[in-house]
Amino acid sequence: MTQQDARLFVTIDLKKCCGYTTCADVCPEVYKLDDDGFAYTDDGRVPLGLEEKARAGADACPEGAIAVTSEDPAAD
Repeated sequence: MTQQDARLFVTIDLKKCCGYTTCADVCPEVYKLDDDGFAYTDDGRVPLGLEEKARAGADACPEGAIAVTSEDPAAD
């Protein structure tokens, strides 16, 4: 997937993530879990077709640790 293919990007605030795993339960294609159960993404890009599922995964986070935006955080 190229940068142009992604329309949405995910940022996970690791200070807020408590390892509830709800994001990965809802959208395992975007949200991965490390060995301790904390969320991460492969590259922060949401593949086309998974936008709603990625948003639902972020909304499922009880700590509000996930932001789904149209701005690439890596571009800063």
